[in-house]
Amino acid sequence: MIRKKGIVLFVLFLVFAVANCGGGLRYSQVAPEAKDFHPQRIGVLPAEVGTYEEARDVIDQVIAGVLVEKKWFTDVVAADTIANQLQSNEELRKVVLDYISKLKTVNFSDPELSKKIGELSQVDAFLVVNVDYWNYTRENEKKVAKVGIGIKMVDAASGKMLWKASHHEVEDYMLLKPKLPDVAKDLVKKMINEMPH
Repeated sequence: MIRKKGIVLFVLFLVFAVANCGGGLRYSQVAPEAKDFHPQRIGVLPAEVGTYEEARDVIDQVIAGVLVEKKWFTDVVAADTIANQLQSNEELRKVVLDYISKLKTVNFSDPELSKKIGELSQVDAFLVVNVDYWNYTRENEKKVAKVGIGIKMVDAASGKMLWKASHHEVEDYMLLKPKLPDVAKDLVKKMINEMPH
């Protein structure tokens, strides 16, 4: 009898252990060069939010906040600081627009443009962020709060894409809607944990 209980407990332990192993990101790719890259200053370009305009300032603040909490970098240049630089520096604005345009249209991280971004904004690396989901919806007959983002980490000097990842967080609810910024913070923490530094 004691042996059967022990076996049952062991099986239950294995089931719970396997169930908790699924915590990885939906997609994460690290370049081999990332292991030797340790930036001191990292910048966060203002997020591409698509139709989710209400996510713009929130996701930028959440990402910068999580990076600062990690204490991996000497300095984190937040998206609002870079947005102010973009407003006041026409050269930086043009370079960032050209860089993002090439990245979107032909999936090319232009080394000359990324180097210029690094020089003008004084960062060793920068993050390119896009918001894929930022809404309340229904999935499998459940009401859910859903936030999804993609992040790319670029070595400013070389233009090399050192890390890219995408993931989404879904939180179901009955009456009280979870706050999307809270869902976003959980998501960003999970993603940043896998970012090389």
